[in-house]
Amino acid sequence: MAFKTEADSGVADRGEWSYAPAVGVGPLRFGMTVDEVVEAAQVLGQAKVSDCARDHAIFSPTWKVEVRRGVAPSPPAVTAYVSQAVGLFCIAADAVHGPQVGHDGISLVGRDLSELESDAIAYAEAVDGHFRYTPEGYAGPDDPGVVVRGQLVGQVLRSRPLFMVTRDGANTEWDSMPSEEYRHGQSTT
Repeated sequence: MAFKTEADSGVADRGEWSYAPAVGVGPLRFGMTVDEVVEAAQVLGQAKVSDCARDHAIFSPTWKVEVRRGVAPSPPAVTAYVSQAVGLFCIAADAVHGPQVGHDGISLVGRDLSELESDAIAYAEAVDGHFRYTPEGYAGPDDPGVVVRGQLVGQVLRSRPLFMVTRDGANTEWDSMPSEEYRHGQSTT
């Protein structure tokens, strides 16, 4: 299957990052401390660190690292979540500003969700493999470390993938999702 280009998905040129299951995305590696995430994120732009609300007492304190391209105020291209107990456990790529990240030749960032579903189904059929749906109904790769989320961009729902490992006190990556990501979905232009 050919790797869908950014022109095919309707998003601007913004570079490509590699994804390695249970290892990390681009320069970000699961398990990194906040300081290591900030240092690694310098390849993309500047980082801002803030505390995450502690919605579930089972989780250790967590920080959100928002990485913006360049120095001008802009929406975050990447949001990284770092737990005190396990380090970096979640990397979210913004549908508009985030780097392109692929999985087995399928680009995952900024895609129209119905097109991403069609590609996931076609890929699974071609390799006699599988794909999976999130509890919200979004299709994506059959990889427990990838959770496809929707982000409203204008009038179109685009893909905002989360690349994850299980955090402290959780059973799955879905259980590990930061509460900020449940609330995500504001319109972005």
